[in-house]
Amino acid sequence: MKHFRNNHLHLLCLPVLLLLCACESFVEVEVPNDRITSVTVFSDDATAREAMDGVYIQLFNTAFAAGGNQSVSFLGGLSADTYTVTNAVPEMEAFAAHQLEATNSLNLALWSGAYNTIYMCNAILEGVADNSSLSPDNRAALEGESRFIRAFAYFYLTNLYGDVPLITQTNYTVNALKARSPQTEVYDLILEDLNRAAELLDTGYPDNDRTRANRFTALGLLARVHLYREDWEQAEIYSSEVLAANDLYELPDDLNTVFLANSREALWQISPEGWGGTFTHTRDGNLLIRITPTGSPVSLSENFMEDWEAWDQRQENWIGSFSSSSETYYYPYKYKIQYNATGSNYTEYSMVMRLAEQYLIRAEARTRQGKLEAAVADLNVIRERADLQPLVYTPAITQEQLLDEVMQQRHYELFSEWGHRWLDLKRTGQTLEVLEGIQETDLLYPIPEAELLKKPNLTQNAGY
Repeated sequence: MKHFRNNHLHLLCLPVLLLLCACESFVEVEVPNDRITSVTVFSDDATAREAMDGVYIQLFNTAFAAGGNQSVSFLGGLSADTYTVTNAVPEMEAFAAHQLEATNSLNLALWSGAYNTIYMCNAILEGVADNSSLSPDNRAALEGESRFIRAFAYFYLTNLYGDVPLITQTNYTVNALKARSPQTEVYDLILEDLNRAAELLDTGYPDNDRTRANRFTALGLLARVHLYREDWEQAEIYSSEVLAANDLYELPDDLNTVFLANSREALWQISPEGWGGTFTHTRDGNLLIRITPTGSPVSLSENFMEDWEAWDQRQENWIGSFSSSSETYYYPYKYKIQYNATGSNYTEYSMVMRLAEQYLIRAEARTRQGKLEAAVADLNVIRERADLQPLVYTPAITQEQLLDEVMQQRHYELFSEWGHRWLDLKRTGQTLEVLEGIQETDLLYPIPEAELLKKPNLTQNAGY
C-alpha cells in the first residue's frame, strides 16, 4: 500500500503547524538546518503538501479520530449501549452509565483532539491564503482538504457538545476569549466549508489512496449534514451524486473486504502510518478485538446482540467472539488485525466514511419525503448485501414502518463506527425511549472543566 511520501519532511512540518496554533508572535532568528519554519512550510508546493499529509497522519494520533478509547467511535458506542464495559475502568463506565463529569479525562481528550485538528487546519488555511509561492491547483487542493477536515471536526463537536466556540484562526489570545457560538452558527460554518471544499477538490484520489479527501468526500458529508438538519431534499441530492459515482465506489459483495485499505466502498479512511515504527494495525482493531479475557475493555452489549435477523451476514462476518472458562464475549470484527509489528504493508485502514451510509441517508431522506418505493430500493441494496430477504414494496407500507427499518439498518450496518447510533438516537428524539437511565441533560457531553478554567468566556452545559 502507498505511504505518504517523504515521511521525514511531513513529520517536521507538523510541529510547525502546532506551534502556529499556540504562539502569538515569533522572534526572528536564524533557522537551524534541521528545522522548518512556518514561512518555509508554505514556500513551495512540496513542503506545503507535506504539511497537509502531516495533518492526515496526525488524525491517527488525535484522540477524537484515532479509533482508540478516547475516540468518537468508542465513546459514542459506550453512550449508545453498543458496548458493555468488562474491565473496571470508571471513566469508561461513566459514559456507559450516562454519569459523566466535567473532569472526565476521556471527554477532555475527545474535545481537545477535535480542536487540535481544527487548529492545524486553520494554520494551513492561513499559510495558503493569497500565497503566490504555491501553484493555483495545489493551493486549491490544500484549502479544500483543510476546510473539509475542519467541517468534519466541527460536525462532531456540535453534535456531542451543542454550542461550541468557533475557532477560525491560530491566534491563541483571541481564541482563548471565545465564547460558545449557537449551533446554528456552527452549522453555517460547516456548510460554508463543505460547499467551498466541494468546489475546490478533484473527484479522484491521488495514487488511489483514499486517506485524502476529495469532492465526493465533501458531498457525502454534506448529505449527512443536511439529513441532520432535516433538509431531506438536499440530503437526497447530495447522497445521489455520491452514489452515481460508480466508477469510484461500489459495495463489495464480500463483507470481509469492506475495511481493507483503499476499499472501493471507502469515501475516506485514516492510515495506521501514524503509529510510526513497524506497527501496521488500526487502533480500532487493537482496542476491540479480544484475544484474552481482559484483552479489551468492552464487549458488545446484550441489547445489541439481540434481534438480529436470521442469516444476517453482518453478524456472521463483523462480530467475533472469545470464550473464557466462564463467559463468552462478543466484539466488533470489522477489522481483522489486532496487532501487527512486522513492518509489512498496510492492509487495513480505519474507515471514516463509506458508501453504505450514503444509501441509508438517501433511504431516510426519501422516506421522509414520502418517496417510499424509492426508499425501499435503497434499503434493499443494504439488505441484499447482508444476505437478507429484500423488502417488497406495497402501498400498505407506511412511512413509520420504513423509518423503523432505516434506523434498524443503520444500527447494524454502522455499529462501532463514529458514534452513528448515539447521534441517530439523539437527532430522531429516541434516546430517552431507547436507552435506560438517561436524562435530557445527558444528551450533551460536558464542556471539560480544564477548558472552563483556561477560557473565561466558556459556559457549561446544563446538568453538569
